[in-house]
Amino acid sequence: MTVLITGAVGFIGFHVSTALLKRGEHVVGVDNINDYYDVRLKAARNNMLQEDSNFTFVQADIADRAAIEQIFRDHPTVNRIVHLAAQAGVRYSLENPYTYIESNIVGHLVLLEACRHLNDLQHFVYASSSSVYGANTKVPFSTTDNTDKPVSLYGATKKSAELMSHTYAHLYQIPLTGLRYFTVYGPWGRPDMAYFSFSQKIMAGEPIPVFNNGEMRRDFTFIDDIVAGTISCLEAPPTGDTGAALSPVYNIGNNRSEDLMHFISVLE
Repeated sequence: MTVLITGAVGFIGFHVSTALLKRGEHVVGVDNINDYYDVRLKAARNNMLQEDSNFTFVQADIADRAAIEQIFRDHPTVNRIVHLAAQAGVRYSLENPYTYIESNIVGHLVLLEACRHLNDLQHFVYASSSSVYGANTKVPFSTTDNTDKPVSLYGATKKSAELMSHTYAHLYQIPLTGLRYFTVYGPWGRPDMAYFSFSQKIMAGEPIPVFNNGEMRRDFTFIDDIVAGTISCLEAPPTGDTGAALSPVYNIGNNRSEDLMHFISVLE
């Protein structure tokens, strides 16, 4: 059987695809290869994945209904989905808000609609974000915390995806699990992340701008932990007869998250 991964040549998608291929899975990777950051990095990831004969790449936009429907027709053995494609970045949503709605909300809906017509779908795992917590100050963050007031459009789109997933689980009994990732870093990472700009400024002998009087803190999660949590979650689809039971949401992150080590222990 086959795993469909959206955002397959993105940072997290590349590593999840690599891990699944290493254990012999067939992977169909979907990505629109947009130019949010240097497409040469995405092309290099794609070239590495395509060295494995079990990997099939399709360049497509997840918001394109016809393209997504065609992918499922072309690959009828798909029985699991890891949906990682999204317009990322909090600050960029101030410059280009429409692309967040198109990718993170419309794209998520297109996939949900396509999936409800699959007969053998075992599990649909999708990327949410710690950004849904908005200005919450209680730590560690918990999935029982209120997330009704995100402070970025990016966070709002991810919260919308969680709500849509709950609805589709309720209406169509689709097993859908959302993973709230917490600032992922590691090899082949996104060059728009802070640690890249910090490193560049250090090497150039330039000062690093510090905001909020230096009182900001940020937890980072290494990519290998994210991959371990994501794959072990994929292997443990939710069960039950209610939308809530079939659409759980978990924190997958550093010490602000209570769920990551559970999934890693399941994998091991």
